[in-house]
Amino acid sequence: MNEIKPQIIYEGETFEMTPREIVSNLDEHIIGQGNAKKAVAIALRNRMRRRKLEASMREEIYPKNILMIGPTGVGKTEIARRLSKLYGAPFIKVEATKYTEVGYVGRDVESMVRDLANISLNMVKTELRKKVLDIAKQKAEEVILDILLPDNSKSSVGFDSAEDPGEIERKERYLETREMMRKKLHSGKMDDQEIEIDLASSSNSNMPMMQVFGAVNLEDMDNQLQNMLGDMMPKKNRKRKMPIKDAVDVIAEMEADKLLDQDKVHREAGRRVEEMGIIFIDEMDKIAGKENRGGADVSREGVQRDLLPIVEGATVNTKLGPIKTDHILFIAAGAFHISKPSDLIPELQGRFPIRVELDKLEMNDFIKILTAPKSSLTKQYQALLSTEGITLDFKEDGIKEIAQMAFEVNEKTENIGARRLNTIIEKLLEDISFEGPELTEKMQIIDANFVIAKMKGIVEDRDLSNYIL
Repeated sequence: MNEIKPQIIYEGETFEMTPREIVSNLDEHIIGQGNAKKAVAIALRNRMRRRKLEASMREEIYPKNILMIGPTGVGKTEIARRLSKLYGAPFIKVEATKYTEVGYVGRDVESMVRDLANISLNMVKTELRKKVLDIAKQKAEEVILDILLPDNSKSSVGFDSAEDPGEIERKERYLETREMMRKKLHSGKMDDQEIEIDLASSSNSNMPMMQVFGAVNLEDMDNQLQNMLGDMMPKKNRKRKMPIKDAVDVIAEMEADKLLDQDKVHREAGRRVEEMGIIFIDEMDKIAGKENRGGADVSREGVQRDLLPIVEGATVNTKLGPIKTDHILFIAAGAFHISKPSDLIPELQGRFPIRVELDKLEMNDFIKILTAPKSSLTKQYQALLSTEGITLDFKEDGIKEIAQMAFEVNEKTENIGARRLNTIIEKLLEDISFEGPELTEKMQIIDANFVIAKMKGIVEDRDLSNYIL
């Protein structure tokens, strides 16, 4: 299968990947869960179909938010994360239990939009910096040459060098020397030589952090105060010594920032949040149910009421300016073991019209998880230990034994899905990883006998399984 690379979407561009291609790409990283993959593929394709419509119709079409229902470790978060990477969209995963109703100490639900705006801003800056990187590196090179070989003639006042033969000759020698120095820079001979450079920093970096507390959320006011005071204070330069090879990158980054049109950066970042943003709300089941004024469950229904206008469409003040949430795609997830989706307040239920139930992982799923994905656990450990010359040879019967153990432990104890594989393989390869640098036998065969010898006692002892696996 040909690799499908992420498609970064800019103003006026379209995302042409078909739903089938989206699912095919997700299949390379996530085993099973076809219904969930199909739902997110349709949601993603519909976002791009909407972009091709006339403005009047486009504003009337809102995303169909998705509620994923299934036990932990079956791929809910990974599906959303991979989708955002594929789409090149700003993505944030939040936990519903981290938020509180207005009137209680804690984060308010609007902060998830502000966090998404910050992520989008960093994404756009990183992408646009790459476009000007070559020019920025050229400018960085000139800055370093100025430090290594300053041109003292520039300080001459009231002197016309063009009419002075001596000054013309001096200037020519200076340029020749500068070109020789440039060649040495390019050859890498000066990479380890240290130079002192000026790093711009605002004086508010040394100011004490301020935080505003109150019965209502004042996080936005806090951010605005910090930004306002930072702009009022004068900028300072601090000097720092570093090798030339590091200085080139640092100065190039500073020069790249100067080349960026900050207004354009903010506009593009804001557009991506509003048109492409994806917010994944995990542990949705933990805030479902009737209001319970006690312990950790206080104000669960209140959080739902505060979340409702954000999901329906509201305007939130962020670093990028006012951001409308109308067309942000919300994907909520939860195990819903104790509570049910119908325990959510009716208005919030209506804002998540697409519901998909993810399947519990079976033993064959564990086998595929260990072998099929491009970055499966077995391939990760093979790559890690190969750095010390150790070859891990996972035999088919060894893979089956690991999968069987993961499935059995999940059945006997708490079902944590594919995450159980991390625990088992880490324990299985613990000695090899620890003794790796001293091992004389560089070929390590991981077959059924090896797995049984290392793990069977722990798996069979339920008490040990509870604590170790």
